[in-house]
Amino acid sequence: MKLLTYKILLFLKLIGREFKAQKLRMSLTVLAITWGTISITLLMAFSVGLEKQMNKANAGLGDGIVIVWGGQTTMPYQGLPQGRRIRFRSESGIIELIRSRVSGIEMIAGEFLRWGQAIEYKGQQINKLVCGTYPEYEKMRAHYAKPGGRFINRNDIELKRRVVYLGTNVADEVFGERVNPVGEIVNINGMPFTVIGVMIDKMQDSNYHGPDEDYVVIPASTFLLMYGDPFFDNLVYKVRDGINSKSVEKDLFRTLGAKYRFDPADESALWIWDTIEGAEMFKKVFLGITIFMWFIGGMTLFIAGIGVANIMYVAVRERTREIGAKMALGARGGQIIFQFMTEAMAISLAGGFLGIMISLAVTAIFRMLPMDGDLELLSNPTVNWPVALITVGTLSAIGFISGFFPARKAASINPVEALRYE
Repeated sequence: MKLLTYKILLFLKLIGREFKAQKLRMSLTVLAITWGTISITLLMAFSVGLEKQMNKANAGLGDGIVIVWGGQTTMPYQGLPQGRRIRFRSESGIIELIRSRVSGIEMIAGEFLRWGQAIEYKGQQINKLVCGTYPEYEKMRAHYAKPGGRFINRNDIELKRRVVYLGTNVADEVFGERVNPVGEIVNINGMPFTVIGVMIDKMQDSNYHGPDEDYVVIPASTFLLMYGDPFFDNLVYKVRDGINSKSVEKDLFRTLGAKYRFDPADESALWIWDTIEGAEMFKKVFLGITIFMWFIGGMTLFIAGIGVANIMYVAVRERTREIGAKMALGARGGQIIFQFMTEAMAISLAGGFLGIMISLAVTAIFRMLPMDGDLELLSNPTVNWPVALITVGTLSAIGFISGFFPARKAASINPVEALRYE
């Protein structure tokens, strides 16, 4: 055991001596590998961070939802003319009909909307959108409340309660620095409403009637009592996991076509925004970006490997007499090969380790920087550890291969010729 330890320490000392003798060349090679590692690690870190932030922003609208508006027919049907407007009347049982007839829908809700409604608190007044809807809306549209508050529930609907759920911006504008306004009374068009919750801060990259943080929600039954408008402005439904949204859409056209007497093939009768389709496209785009990043990173590492191979070939040439002396003293070919391959791997690992450490520092600095607006998408670069480990493993393999061929050449040198080499 002591002999083995001695041999390992002696071998490391020899490698250290060689590195010391070739400071400039070794430093430049390590620097090249470090730069290659930084390039691929940071590329993937920002790619992963951007994907996470965009997924988070997409989820702000809702996960796996479809929004439906009534359109206008463009085909005559069963003796009825084209150009008829399709409107969803709440009392007609439209929600129950869709829930029972259209398979693949996990939950569904309608929305009543009124823009420019006066919201007043202690003499201060602002005008905002008021949305009347149902409890299912909370999960479908990610309307989660801050601690201490809640969204509207089934009792609010049945009892027609005058309760209101505030978007983040609305709460800030009305209550200023107040941490949690739950329990306060605000007037909506002169009628008192109790605040039951405030929406959590969330990212949202798309909307269809303004940012969620900028309107208020009240029970649908209360909305009908206040405004008397029986028509939903739109419907929102969530597709069950594993169900194709297009097949659900076809069932929806057939069901509503039978109810409102329009041709199920008339695509203008309903206007549909399928966010699931957009999410799938988003995934494909990022898959392409990831493949491109891997290609760029692979080429960078390949070039770094060429640099390692080149320095090892130069090292063999400059150390020909040293190699000859070792072999004349009894060193075997395998020992010569092992020495050069180990040196090559040491260079690769040193550069890889340094590159990963620098990458971790850069991503940590970026996460500490204040970024708002569009720049927020770049605020969370994350070093992908599987990628980092693959990079280190690839560098080790490159070092192994890069050192093998120069080492094999060194081991094949005739000791007599090597000692004569100038």
